[in-house]
Amino acid sequence: MSDAAPRMMALPVGSIGHKSFGWWGMMTVIMTEASLFAYLLFAYFYFLVHYGHGWIAEKPGLALAAPNTAILLLSSLFVWWAESCAARDRRGAQAVGLAIGVVLGVIFLAIQILEWREKPFTIASTSYGSSYFITTGFHMAHVVVGVLMLAAVLLWSLLGYFDSRRRAPISIAAVYWHFVDLVWLAIFFTFYLTPYIG
Repeated sequence: MSDAAPRMMALPVGSIGHKSFGWWGMMTVIMTEASLFAYLLFAYFYFLVHYGHGWIAEKPGLALAAPNTAILLLSSLFVWWAESCAARDRRGAQAVGLAIGVVLGVIFLAIQILEWREKPFTIASTSYGSSYFITTGFHMAHVVVGVLMLAAVLLWSLLGYFDSRRRAPISIAAVYWHFVDLVWLAIFFTFYLTPYIG
């Protein structure tokens, strides 16, 4: 009876290669989300052009934002490293890179929340406050999603699901994380640097 029963085999996780249907699907999501951020940043510059620098409630400090930007960029570097290690079957380094990416992402979120708490304005006090909290809050939501994605592929990496041939989920999480970092650079330039220009 047991010899006649079909053998049960565990299905592999993820597609072969790194640019699967899921990767292209993620690119579509990224284009959609990039459009939303473009609208939010357009709103900032629209108000700035119409009302001048007096519209900005306060010149933002860089004491937290600048190191936080470096932390996010560093996380992107480690995620890129993890992805390149996956392509070379270096599973230990791959897991380490993803774990560091997760930790740095959580640190970024903690510092961002700390900065929010120090703001003398709220989301409802001025149109600048609304623009600031909505844009940075929208970005924080994307960072949370990115951290969860990295944590998931980290767990699967520790379970040995990926190798150099089958690593699409890592590439999908990585491209999303790099997108989140690029968006933050645009936000950092817009909200933190332009008040000091002109």
